[in-house]
Amino acid sequence: MRRVCFLLKVRQDRIEEYRERHAAVWPEMRAALSESGWHNYSLFLREDGLLVGYLETEDFEAAQAAMAATEVNARWQAEMAPFFEALDGAKPDEAMRPLTEVFHLA
Repeated sequence: MRRVCFLLKVRQDRIEEYRERHAAVWPEMRAALSESGWHNYSLFLREDGLLVGYLETEDFEAAQAAMAATEVNARWQAEMAPFFEALDGAKPDEAMRPLTEVFHLA
């Protein structure tokens, strides 16, 4: 299982609403993530809007592609895009760039 970590930046004026939205992620979105190979997925949000995402998956690119093929993901990404800084026209899930793991204690 590959561990994937990524960073995004939530707009300062949208942090509270972002938290509220993630307290009630649509059941069909949760199911699509699981079915697409996203496991042990967590989001951590710092007070300044720095978002740290973590997930485990067999194949990150395949998991991303599987989600991109779902209708629920298209709706979710369209709704979430305005929450983020510096996407440069990409959807939030397209802007995820995995960080390089430099240490892991199992």
